[in-house]
Amino acid sequence: MLASAPAAAQLARKPSYYQQQNQPQPEGPAAQRVPRPSVPSSLPALRSQGDFDQLARTYDAGTPMQLAHVLFVIDRQARPPRTYFIDTPRYQLHVRFLRDTRLAPGTTKREIDRNYLVPDRRFLFGTLSWQQNIGSFTYEFWEGDRLTPALLRQADAQVKASFFAPVKFKTNSTLHDRVAQEAGIASVSQEALIREQPYLPMNLGTATGRVRIVEDESAINALLPDDIAVLRQVPIGLPPVAGVLTERPSTALSHVNLLAKGWGIPNAYVRDAAAVLKEHAGQWVALKVAASGYQLRRLTPEEIAALPPRAARAAHVAATGSVPGGARAIRPDLREDRLLPLAALRARHSAQCGVKAANLGAMQAARIPGTSVPDGFCIPFAHYDRFMRANGLASRIARMQQEPGFASDPKLRQKALAQLRDEIVQWPVDAATAASWRAAWQSRLGGGGVFVRSSSNSEDLPGFSGAGLYTTVPNVKTGDALEAAVKKVWASVFNPEAWEARSAAGFGAESVLMGVFVQTAIDATNAGVMITRDPFDAGHAHVTYISAKRGIGIRVVEGQRVAEQVMYSSWSKAIQVLSRSAEDTALQLDKDGGVKEVPVQAGRNVLTDELVVRLAGVGAAVKRTFNAVDQDIEWATVGDRIVLLQARPYVERRR
Repeated sequence: MLASAPAAAQLARKPSYYQQQNQPQPEGPAAQRVPRPSVPSSLPALRSQGDFDQLARTYDAGTPMQLAHVLFVIDRQARPPRTYFIDTPRYQLHVRFLRDTRLAPGTTKREIDRNYLVPDRRFLFGTLSWQQNIGSFTYEFWEGDRLTPALLRQADAQVKASFFAPVKFKTNSTLHDRVAQEAGIASVSQEALIREQPYLPMNLGTATGRVRIVEDESAINALLPDDIAVLRQVPIGLPPVAGVLTERPSTALSHVNLLAKGWGIPNAYVRDAAAVLKEHAGQWVALKVAASGYQLRRLTPEEIAALPPRAARAAHVAATGSVPGGARAIRPDLREDRLLPLAALRARHSAQCGVKAANLGAMQAARIPGTSVPDGFCIPFAHYDRFMRANGLASRIARMQQEPGFASDPKLRQKALAQLRDEIVQWPVDAATAASWRAAWQSRLGGGGVFVRSSSNSEDLPGFSGAGLYTTVPNVKTGDALEAAVKKVWASVFNPEAWEARSAAGFGAESVLMGVFVQTAIDATNAGVMITRDPFDAGHAHVTYISAKRGIGIRVVEGQRVAEQVMYSSWSKAIQVLSRSAEDTALQLDKDGGVKEVPVQAGRNVLTDELVVRLAGVGAAVKRTFNAVDQDIEWATVGDRIVLLQARPYVERRR
């Protein structure tokens, strides 16, 4: 049974309410109406604030997500057409009102559904809400409502004639945006309301820790595992912390949010977070990030004294890169020394080449219609292992870990890791090995530009994505540059964010090996990432989340600027826009190697509706390829073609 869903103003983060409104509802004792004998079942008009308040139902009262709303029905068959503003606490679905008041007593589900899907419907089902973030009333319809310009013009006239205050039409889908424009009706978009939100939960959870306000990225790596980080900017990487609050909104697939999900820590955007939380700086607090808001409470001295002793554990983790009983990397097979072409790779090759490379082979073999995977070859773990053994990596790591302050001082640890990376890229590669790379590059990929990408045994795993931890070298165009790029990717095992994230997840430093995937470079028109379910509500398997920017997608997950974000429901067929791209530049391949930044038209939509639907279909096919496990997919477009660049299990973890 369909019914309207008035909570779209909250970043589509009221999926539980959508589900309540748009799924079959219980009847009988399980669906008792709220008894309100002194309140009429409906009013033909709302002539005052008192009328609205009398009929309104309020979600999350007293929180940043508060939404006071009144359901309404317009009976187009009545002469003249009649509006019913409904006692919403009593009738939480339009159909209940129709049946109880005998307006449509014998209406079947199919007949009710027509009132959302066809132009010649009898009823219009809508919701009128007070949007506290913009200080205005709006009216709206369910995102899947197949409105027409004529229906919208009628609704606009009826609502405005029977309401005491100015009211705007709120669009809940790209279809509604187009209909409003065609009807000549001024509107406010869901995306515009989202921009005004003072709070956006990214990863729900609770934590205890010490509040640390981080003014800029230079202080990021000084954060400790017990810190609740208040970030003025959204960084690319982050060491393990207890919780994250940011002053700038980011996307569900930003590096920081993927790390938060992998660690199972709370993460949220809070407007003016540093100023709001200044009084708590340096204090021990309990933090709760919920869908309706966040709570921060100072711990009592007794609670602080009762906290588990984490300092010793944190020092052990930092020094050794391992957690007793923690996660485990894929056990490598070092017997495979061949350079494996993409066409030969399957899931079983994760033991030789890493999950990233193996999954690319599996996606190519699936032959998903309308897609391609750029060709490439894998440099297996055995090459990394032989190189590092020849150059004494194990003893070098041991000396590094024994340096005074390495375990306890994040800045010193960061400096030591940088020195090790510098040494690795200077170590010589066996001449025959380097020659084999060049030969494969020439014979299999034509000697053209390639991306040299990480494919370790400690990323793209269930429970640990490792997104953004390792280095990708773009558009490598010479043999010498190829050798240098492979060593740079190998050295990225010791990126500080990779060391800290693996430590928190429990991967011992000695167990990590790096495979490399050398892949034909593509000059993407658009690029992005998508998740094959609603990242804000696990119950919404019918939703695909897509994040996109123009050009090559290296920066899509950095979180420095908000990407274009949409959600597509295969159930309602609606496309909801959460944000439009704020980028005024894009990355493209440089003819001399690497990438260059080029200007683009700011504010232009990245994704068309047609592309969104195609991407969602491709995402569903990728999910089927990997045994129906939800996927985090990296994609690009070249002209009209969808190119698949990566697929990993979507990480969802709670403390």
